[in-house]
Amino acid sequence: MPKVASQKSYSLPASHLLLALAIVAVWGTNFVVIKLSLASFSPFLFAALRYTFAFLPLALFFPMPKVSWVNLCTYGVAVGVGQFGILYFAIDGRISPGLASLVIQTQVFFTIGFAMFFAKERLRTYQTIAVLVAMTGLVIIALHTDASTTVLGLALVVFSGFSWGIANTVSRRAGSINMLSYVVWASAFTIPPLFALSYVFEGGWGQMSASLFAAPMGAWAGVLWQSWANTLFGYGAWAWLLSKHPAAVVAPAPLLVPIFGMGAAAYFLAEPLPPWKIEAAGLVIAGLIVNLFWPSIELKIRRYFS
Repeated sequence: MPKVASQKSYSLPASHLLLALAIVAVWGTNFVVIKLSLASFSPFLFAALRYTFAFLPLALFFPMPKVSWVNLCTYGVAVGVGQFGILYFAIDGRISPGLASLVIQTQVFFTIGFAMFFAKERLRTYQTIAVLVAMTGLVIIALHTDASTTVLGLALVVFSGFSWGIANTVSRRAGSINMLSYVVWASAFTIPPLFALSYVFEGGWGQMSASLFAAPMGAWAGVLWQSWANTLFGYGAWAWLLSKHPAAVVAPAPLLVPIFGMGAAAYFLAEPLPPWKIEAAGLVIAGLIVNLFWPSIELKIRRYFS
């Protein structure tokens, strides 16, 4: 396994790249599931249910990982409340699911920035270019707010990306541990604040219990998809990848999420795909391609001319 500290001509092994693609496919199509489930559950209640089922019953079978309570709590609150609680709140009428899947990729910039500050990872020239290209696509989105995508919605999803960046950084500092166990036990710190937010801002116990009893089976299926496919598989495998590779190499992989997110939103929710959306997504994906594949391309070029 390549050392995390070395980034010269660094690229992901094929098996790890395929795992990253599977993760982003789940994450991308997940935005449609979120939108559909929010018709039955309020945002913070939905997030609380997601992490309740991520924690139970698996906590009975997985021992708590050997990591500090502070680390577990920080990761749980960052990813559960800061990322998904706020993301659900934004998708609930403040931004379209397809665009949310694209805007949340600001996590890449935050993750790389935190890695540079805390882990002293060096940002190479091609990575700087990749970030700037992807950021241009996000700027295009910011210039096209309308009734379905508000400035508040954009700001909330950018904050979700910031929280995701924090979670990425914290999980990397957890070291070599069982990442599935890590995600399960971190969920315990997510549940209380999310239920508290739902109680305060979403109508108290009366409204919460009414939603629970009235929700159809499809909405509960959405909760389980969020808990098991998105949280346990997606974030467990993602935290494992981050523990094995430099953040600047792994973090841009979710830039593929918008392809699945915007495609699924267009197919299942009839979300329009005007030219500016395609242009913005193209720029974001171009940044991903530069960041992920330039090291191997550069190596082949050098070998060819040597």
